[in-house]
Amino acid sequence: MPRLRKDFATRYGTWAVVTGASSGIGAEFARQLAAAGVSVALVARRADRLAALADELARDHGVGARVCAHDLASPRAADALAADVADLDLGLVVCNAGTSWKGAFLEHDPADQRRMIEVNCQAPVAVTRALGPRLAARGRGGLVIVSSTGAFQGLPWSAVYGATKAFDLLLGEALAVELKPAGVDVVTLCPGGTDTEGPMNTGVDPAKVPVKLMPVGPVVRAALAALGRRSLVVPGAVNRAGVAALRVVPRAVAAKAAGRIMKRVTS
Repeated sequence: MPRLRKDFATRYGTWAVVTGASSGIGAEFARQLAAAGVSVALVARRADRLAALADELARDHGVGARVCAHDLASPRAADALAADVADLDLGLVVCNAGTSWKGAFLEHDPADQRRMIEVNCQAPVAVTRALGPRLAARGRGGLVIVSSTGAFQGLPWSAVYGATKAFDLLLGEALAVELKPAGVDVVTLCPGGTDTEGPMNTGVDPAKVPVKLMPVGPVVRAALAALGRRSLVVPGAVNRAGVAALRVVPRAVAAKAAGRIMKRVTS
């Protein structure tokens, strides 16, 4: 089981920002950070869920927890978030917020496609640009960008989602190089199928997924343990083997194979 660095709380504390914290991977990031002694600013649209999670973190771990209810699709959200946390000693930013849709590209509402791009691509850029200078000025800190194994090939019947996650992957890889001299450790997390409400809300039938969905705990633990050690994390042996295979398979072949799987799990 991967372990956090011994200096985790001093290097990445005392406060972290987690976007998409109302459920799933984001809520688990908040819980594991709180367990490590790091206070958390919780960001998502659903203020009621954030408030319940904030109460849980304070009760169970004795850390600070601040509710920052924002819709990250808004062009003003990143600046509003920066104002919300301006008084905190911020050491870690987790860009996890994301939205997905499964189905034929030509049947997808253009407004929903635009929103997906805004949340999955624009938001991590804006949040990192707004908060990153504080990490760099501090001289130590961390940034986690959540991508997906869907980023490594074209993803038919989830085309826009796959493209947004490829954007996140390349953004994270580049920032890992750029921010290293400033003492900011960057990790791009590429989970495969994960047991959250997200896949079910987008029409995925878990019984048709070819591999068992991973629980959120090991996914998040792998990302946090990687901070300061490596810049790319693909949790799960099966997922890592799949990504490795994609490096030697022609891209057109990989996209067709991914398309067959996506069509099966959503039909």
